[in-house]
This record gives sequence, structure tokens and C-alpha cells, in this order.
Amino acid sequence: MTDPLDGRGDPRDGDDAVRGAAPPATDPPRPTAPARLGPSPALAVSFLLPAAVLLGALVMYPIAYSVVRSLYDAGGDGFVGLENYTAIFTDPDTLVTIRNNVIWVVVAPIVVTVIGLIFAVLTERIRWGTAFKLVVFMPMAVSLLASGVIFRLVYEQDPDRGVANAVITTVADVFRSNTGYPGARPRENDLAPATVADGAVVLRQPTQPGQSVLFPLVGLNRESLPADETPAAGAPARPGEITGTVWLDFTPGSPGAVNTIDSAEKGLGGVSVEAVAGGKVAGTAVTEPNGTFAITGLAPGSYTVRLPAANFEAPFNGLTWLGPTLITPAIIGAYIWVWAGFAMVLIAAGLAAIPRDALEAARIDGATEWQVFRKITVPLLSPVLLVVFVTMIINVLKVFDLVFIIAPGSVQPDANVIALEMWRVSFGGGGNQGLGSALAIFLLVLVLPFMFFNVRRFRREQ
Repeated sequence: MTDPLDGRGDPRDGDDAVRGAAPPATDPPRPTAPARLGPSPALAVSFLLPAAVLLGALVMYPIAYSVVRSLYDAGGDGFVGLENYTAIFTDPDTLVTIRNNVIWVVVAPIVVTVIGLIFAVLTERIRWGTAFKLVVFMPMAVSLLASGVIFRLVYEQDPDRGVANAVITTVADVFRSNTGYPGARPRENDLAPATVADGAVVLRQPTQPGQSVLFPLVGLNRESLPADETPAAGAPARPGEITGTVWLDFTPGSPGAVNTIDSAEKGLGGVSVEAVAGGKVAGTAVTEPNGTFAITGLAPGSYTVRLPAANFEAPFNGLTWLGPTLITPAIIGAYIWVWAGFAMVLIAAGLAAIPRDALEAARIDGATEWQVFRKITVPLLSPVLLVVFVTMIINVLKVFDLVFIIAPGSVQPDANVIALEMWRVSFGGGGNQGLGSALAIFLLVLVLPFMFFNVRRFRREQ
């Protein structure tokens, strides 16, 4: 159609002419690249490179060098192959260290985890729970070196210095009837009325009721006598009884008369006396502070009068904590003191995350507190308990400070562990860095499985 004004056709006429025809061919749209999230790879590498360099220099290189060094002899000049690793399992001293590490791994992590669990559960219900947790956790603020010095003093043999033996001897004194007189003995000559037989002081001559006997003793320091000891006195003879006196027959600065009670000589109180007939004890008595005694209720006849050996045994001065027998349990006790607070805090955090609805529902259903603890609390805390337990295993495999500080030099071989043996062999006088490097790799092999277990568990929880 033509516009009557200008004679031009309607522009829509062309569209009508081609309407229904295929559109012209065009290129398909190109996919657009997704937008990059985060920094560019170059920037990421620039940030990671320093950490990677430090990791390689401080971790990877020492491990690789230790592996190579473990294949050489003590001086590093001769290649010995696996001889150093063979020595680990054939040397008696090294086998003792492996045995001690097994004891550590079996005992310490279990005890630390159990004590931490008990403390965490109990402190949840006491009024001053936070203060108690602070006190228990406080040893973590002390270095292991300082903790070792503390427990070296705690385990001193002398009860006047060692806290552990002071407590033990205090309790033992409550049940002990007398302190005894260690070192006391009769004179060693034929004129002495008594002699020593199997540790007991026995009168040479048989005694009958109605007689009074004497037990003069020597070998005691007057300053070691109890404060309540009084001057010795003679015991008069009485019918049907065996009487006598036990005293210290010695006076410094005065010659005195042998086997005779002098006015300045002290009686020995609290001494047990026995009258024996036919191999059986027929009567007993205990001396007074002035040393006198009287055995009553005896039938007519001859008796052997003796002072039992228990009167002359040394007083109980506690346990030898730093001896070869108890040194490893003693050090483990110090370790538990340090790390129990750490376990308690972690377990308490897991305990706080337990839903209270499950606990209250169990109590409403009639479960006792022990059943709630055993069947609900512990299963729900098992992931935390496992993490604490595995962490403690890794820690005890590397223990060094406490063993080095607490164990005296004479018993250190009995308390030795792999980490300490590694240092001792390499730098503590052994001078065998080949064997020391082998011990380091052996320790690394022991630790790695537990580390991988922890890392895998953390990733699974995330």
C-alpha cells in the first residue's frame, strides 16, 4: 500500500512479504567463564609459599635427614643399613625403654581420661564447680620441668621432706603401737645376761615365775629416745610373775657399772616382752616408761624370756618412690597430676553439649544416676573421650621432661623411655647419632597412626 502523501509504501509491507520465512542464520552463543571466587592462584601461592618453606625446613627436611642418618654409623661415615634398627630390638637397655613406653601407653591415657571424666561429671553438680576446675587445671600452667622439680621433692624418702612419705607415715603411726628401738642390742660378751637370736634379744638362762630379770641394752643414741623416757628402775620380784627391766645401759661421760641400773640411765618404754615355753608364747608384757615390766598369769615352770625382733626393726619411713621398683609408677602419677585438668576441661565441654532432654527423660523413666551415667552420658560423650584418649597416647609416647627430672641418675635406666633414650644416645654422652636417629624414626612411626586417626576423625566431624 502506498502513502498518498509521499508515494512511499508502508514499511510493514516488506515484513508482510517475508513473514513466514526462516530467520537468517546466526552464530551460537559462547559459554561464559564462571566468575572466580577468592584470590587468584598467584596470590594464593604467594601466601602459602612462606608456610610451605617453613614446613619443609622445620619438619620435612629433619625427617628426611633423620631417615638417611639412621642408616649410618655413630660417626656418620660408614653405611650400616638397618643395623641401628636391629639394635633397637636387641639391646637390653633399649628393650627396657620400649617396655616402659608400653606401660605408659596402657596406664596413663586410661587413668587420665577416667579421672577427667569423673571430675567433669562431679563438678557439674557442686556449687563451686568452676573454682574446683580452675584448681585442677592449674598444673597445666606450670611447665613440665617445674612439675618434675615439684614431684622430685614430693617423692623424697625422708618423711620430713617428702610430702608423699609424710602422709603415709602419719597414717601408719596411727596404727603402730610403738616406734621401736632400731640398733639396740645387748653387749657382745659372755658376761651379758642376754644374746641375739634371729633378731630377738633372748636371756641366756631360763627364768621361773617369782624371779626378776635384766635386759641391759646398748647401741642407742640418747637423743633418739622418746621425750617421755624416765630414769630406769629395778622391778621387784613377785610371786607367780616374771618381772624385770629393759634399759639403756650407758651414760655418756660416766663409766657406770655394766649390767647394773645407774641413776642416770634411761628406761626403754613400750618394749614388748614375751615368756616362751615349749615353743609357744605363754605370756606377754609391755615395758613402762621407766623400763619395768611384769608378765602375769604364768604356770609354774621354766620360761625363756625374750624381746621380740619387732622391737628393734627400723621405723616405717614410707616407700622408696625414687627406687628402681616404683620409679615408673611415681612418674606416671606426676603426669596424671599435670594432665587430668586438661582432660576434665575437654570432657566438661562435651558434657555441656549433651541435650538435657535425654537425661531428664531417662530419670523420669526411673533410671538411677548410675544408669544415666553409664547408658546415656558415657555413650554421648564417647567421641570426646576418644579424642582425649588418643591425644594422651600421642603425648605419652613423647614424654621426656618428667622422666629426665624426677628419676635420679642411678635409676634413670629403669625409668627410661624412647624419647629420653633418643636424647641420651645422641647428645647425653652416648655420641651415637645413628642409633639416635633410628630411635627418632621409630618414635615417629609409633606416633603417626594415632595422628592420622585424630585428623581423620576431625575431618569426619566437620
